[in-house]
Amino acid sequence: MRDHGSGLGVLDILPVRAGALDSTAGVALWLRSAGAAERSRQLAAMSKTQLARFVSLLDADAGAGAELLESLDTDLAAKVVRRAEIAAAASMLGRLEYDDAAAILRRLDDAIRTAILNALGTRDAEALRAMLAWPAGSTATHMIPDVFTVQAGQTVTEAGAAVREQCTQVRGKARDEAPIYVVDEQRRLIGVVDFQDLVLAEPTQTIAEFMADGPAWVRPLADAEEAAHALVDHDLPALPVVDDEHRLIGVLTAEAATDILAEEATEDAERQGGSMPLEVPYLRASPWLLWRKRIVWLLVLFVAEAYTGTVLRAFEEELDAVVALAFFIPLLIGTGGNTGTQITTTLVRAMATGQAQLRDLPRILVKEISAGLLVAITMATVGIMRAWTLGVGKEVTITVALTLAAIVLWSSIAASVLPPLLKKFRVDPAVVSAPLISTVVDGTGLILYFLIAHATLPELAGL
Repeated sequence: MRDHGSGLGVLDILPVRAGALDSTAGVALWLRSAGAAERSRQLAAMSKTQLARFVSLLDADAGAGAELLESLDTDLAAKVVRRAEIAAAASMLGRLEYDDAAAILRRLDDAIRTAILNALGTRDAEALRAMLAWPAGSTATHMIPDVFTVQAGQTVTEAGAAVREQCTQVRGKARDEAPIYVVDEQRRLIGVVDFQDLVLAEPTQTIAEFMADGPAWVRPLADAEEAAHALVDHDLPALPVVDDEHRLIGVLTAEAATDILAEEATEDAERQGGSMPLEVPYLRASPWLLWRKRIVWLLVLFVAEAYTGTVLRAFEEELDAVVALAFFIPLLIGTGGNTGTQITTTLVRAMATGQAQLRDLPRILVKEISAGLLVAITMATVGIMRAWTLGVGKEVTITVALTLAAIVLWSSIAASVLPPLLKKFRVDPAVVSAPLISTVVDGTGLILYFLIAHATLPELAGL
């Protein structure tokens, strides 16, 4: 009978204390027992000296270092590589998939990156330099350059021999996920073959007899997020990447697409909160980094919000004539901002997952205006009740109710139109954050308030 009081973890492995990470045996035990989250937590808490000592105990030749890097986020993996000797760092990175190794190398200083590339084998160094030459955010930075290829004129026997020969070159992701692509003598993509079809075909059949023509493909400079969506939407095992001459230069795997979409979702969430993406886990972000990522948007919003005070000053006489109007300003602008925030949050996420696009704008407007009408009626009713409890009189009550309805409708329209339009102009729609839409609606909502007040309150006649 198992003793449930022994303090073992869910995997029945005793946790390794940080103090034990000072010997080769302790590090080896830690690698076997610690999960990804525990590894990240303990490594992030180490000083530079401690981390350097830890890295020196890794047996890079046995792949322990590479296995560790694979389990860490890119930022922390780069910190581990910085503390390693150049030869050890090259050994670790040389065992990784090219896209993972390139992502880590991008985080290193030029001098360290160059030294590691020079220490790698010729083939690995050339492949990584080629990947690092592509701009960040492009599909090429996430592709696997190695891929299985055969030619249309080959028999099944010849193609099988070619694939077996390539197995020594093609790495894990492409080997496990990507199909076999059919190319011509110039490596131009012309078709695709499944492993299963190749295995089951007659040995004397040619590849051309059963290959699928015209597979979907993507350019290397295409936006990585769009390529990932295309792969997921079409339920493809992989997406070949071709150059301007339609030559096959790599493949975007389903695993890479999943990572891209997860990263983009995180960045969108941060932008909608009115901050730039941190690019590192939150607990490792310094106060200086948090300041840099937040202050720009805060200053932009501050300047944008300043026009709200300008609007209030412009209608100063109206507020002096009917003081009760001031009671409802926080309620009105808050309702408008909340309405817009709900819509942008839903719509930006729908666009990020491919559920809505610019061509769907008419349907989006009809849907949100219809919902906005229902919300406007509800909020106007509640506004009447609130005005009645404050005893501000019939005229002000009508003004507040009409303004609530107008602000809700205006906010619904603005929040529905802005994200698709920004996407059209290649601006991330996530920048239509909750603070930004609230700022836009605040000033315009006040203008609506005073315009309606002029039309409904006799005290403001002539002002």
